[in-house]
Amino acid sequence: MTFHGGLVWAMGLFLVVAVIGSLALHGGTRTLVVDGLGIVAVWMSAGVCWLAASRVGFRRWEVLLSAAAVTSFAAGLTYYIAVVAAGGPLPLVSPADVATLLFYPLMLAALVVAVLHRSPGHALSVWLDSAVGSLGAASVLAVLLNPVLTSAPKGSWWLANVVTVAFPMLDLLLVAAVAGIASLRGIRMGSRWGVLVAGLLAFAGADIVLALQRTEGTFVAGTVLDAGWGIGLALVAIWVEGVARYDGAPAQEASPPTGATALAVSVAATVAGLFVLVAGTQTHLSRLAVVLAAVTLLAATARTQLGFRLLARMADLRRQDATTDELTGLPNRRVLYAEGYTRLMEPQPRCQALLMLDLDKFKEVNDSLGHHAGDQLLVQVGARLAEHLRAGDLLVRLGGDEFAVLLPDTDHHQAVEVAVKLRAALAVPFDLQNIALHTSASVGIALFPDDGPDLSSLLRKADIAMYKAKASGYGHHVYSAADDADDAARLTTVQELRTALTSDQLVVYYQPKVDVRTGEVHDVEALVRWEHPTRGLLYPDAFLELVEEAGLMHAMTRVVLGIAMDQAAVWRAQGQPMTVAVNLSASSLVDTDLPNEVASMLAARDLPPDALQLEVTEEFLMADRDRARDILTRLRRHGVQISVDDFGTGYSSLSYLRDLPIDELKIDRSFVLPMVDDARAASLVGSTIALAHSLDLRVVAEGVENDIAYTKLTALGCDQAQGFHLCRPVPAADLNHWLSTRRPAGQLTDIPQMVPSAAHD
Repeated sequence: MTFHGGLVWAMGLFLVVAVIGSLALHGGTRTLVVDGLGIVAVWMSAGVCWLAASRVGFRRWEVLLSAAAVTSFAAGLTYYIAVVAAGGPLPLVSPADVATLLFYPLMLAALVVAVLHRSPGHALSVWLDSAVGSLGAASVLAVLLNPVLTSAPKGSWWLANVVTVAFPMLDLLLVAAVAGIASLRGIRMGSRWGVLVAGLLAFAGADIVLALQRTEGTFVAGTVLDAGWGIGLALVAIWVEGVARYDGAPAQEASPPTGATALAVSVAATVAGLFVLVAGTQTHLSRLAVVLAAVTLLAATARTQLGFRLLARMADLRRQDATTDELTGLPNRRVLYAEGYTRLMEPQPRCQALLMLDLDKFKEVNDSLGHHAGDQLLVQVGARLAEHLRAGDLLVRLGGDEFAVLLPDTDHHQAVEVAVKLRAALAVPFDLQNIALHTSASVGIALFPDDGPDLSSLLRKADIAMYKAKASGYGHHVYSAADDADDAARLTTVQELRTALTSDQLVVYYQPKVDVRTGEVHDVEALVRWEHPTRGLLYPDAFLELVEEAGLMHAMTRVVLGIAMDQAAVWRAQGQPMTVAVNLSASSLVDTDLPNEVASMLAARDLPPDALQLEVTEEFLMADRDRARDILTRLRRHGVQISVDDFGTGYSSLSYLRDLPIDELKIDRSFVLPMVDDARAASLVGSTIALAHSLDLRVVAEGVENDIAYTKLTALGCDQAQGFHLCRPVPAADLNHWLSTRRPAGQLTDIPQMVPSAAHD
């Protein structure tokens, strides 16, 4: 048992002994035992409160206020007991009353602070519920205290009557306040609040009995009645100790915000006020009771009016929520359908245009900067689009990163002008988390009435046009009848791609990288193909763009990595270890989990990290230098090699060669192919090789199509060569055959016919 818990039990024991003593003892012995133990008990209550306050300090002001309230009451009660024990007269109004009355405002303040601590920001209505409940309880209490109020002494004794009535009134005010707290939305009352209510009811009972006894002249000091205040203080102290004990503990789950309890309190108070007024017509009641009942009804009426206003406001908010996009504040899809129906069904149809905008590569923003940043971008995009539209144009957010604009009195030419203007507005960088973020949008355009008689048709065709604009890279596209066939083919191909990813239709071909100095092969590049069930073998240029559009690149990358690593494991088991290079698109490298996934895949196949090389493009390296550094550094920590593919084709600074963890540069075929006849091209290749070697990087030349190019690369000191002159991309089995039967380096392979010469990697 803790020290605080032991003190609480000792306090209770003193109270029990004091109560028993008041029943069994009389005279001076009773005063010594009962009053002495009673004083000890009430000050122990104050001690428990201050020990709790010392534990939580200024973090919990309700504990400090409660401790001050209990101390004030204990001081007043001590003064009262001291006067009684000294045999002096029993004053109706004394300094004890000032100290004990101070208990009530301090406790009320403690309750308000406790509620604000647990659930801040309550509306006026729920506090008004508590006030109405308090007034109703006070009006009923005024009826119970009617003998006291109607027999009020005249002259100077009016103050004594006020003080006598004030105590039970204030007791029930606190009880009603707790009842009001119970009605507050989002507050779940714990068991220790029941202890507080019991303590306040003990106060109220003792004060009511005291008031009635004083009125009837039957009050005797030093009876069991005196224990009522001691018990009340003890229970308040136990509540304070409980509040302090659970300081910093997880908050209890909030109750559902139904407001049923608040309504019950208000209704009960109204019924109580009506009861008092009706009773006043049958019997003589004090003026205070009638006034309290009338004020209760007025407050209940005000609460009802406020309730109706809140209901009306909630109805307006619900209507607004139903038609407003929560994130951007723009009208939503429902408004587009309602307003679009009205505009398109006018008796005199006018030419109108529907523009559908979709942000390009928005998923990369979410993946790299987080969804909060993506939401901020959507808000700024919505605001910027609205700035560049006319007053009568309807801009809505359809969902995700899609927006739609309905343009009245707009023909084909005007719709295109608006699309170009909106794309130009979005091309200006956005300020997002201290980053100048560049974005763009693809716009699909459908015209009314040419492209459809209703909004549903226009939306479908604008969507088709938008995908056409995205695929072409032109930025905007006006729907035409031919697009339907293209869209149907696109949707069919996407579905077939989803099937291909799960049914082993993807295959990987391998092209060797030949060591220019020794002619040995220790590295190969993995290149994906699609073994289509009806269209035959498809090369990447036939499906990779669609994979990107459909958001399937993540899944395809994992499939290709798995196949390539499986083959690397087979070669290693055969005693012919190979490093397999796999191309990664910029969208694949957005995934921050990629380094860990790659490490897990290597470990699952018991492959060393140098069995895998990942080829990335300059586009990825320059798009987001910080993210590139993070992901590539994590891959290098796992031992995976990094190669820069298509080097020299981008408009980029060479500083990334110094800053980023790179092992290899692959010179693009556009520089290697003209080397035979172009001295400047050969000079560029030579300079690139020298630059790479000065940075301790390996160099691979792509697109080696003839022996002359191979010989020049050898003279320039290139490390590896790759191209059709050496070996075309072939399945693993054919590559094994080539490795075992190939001629010396620099000569044509025996299997050029296995892949058409026009095929792309």
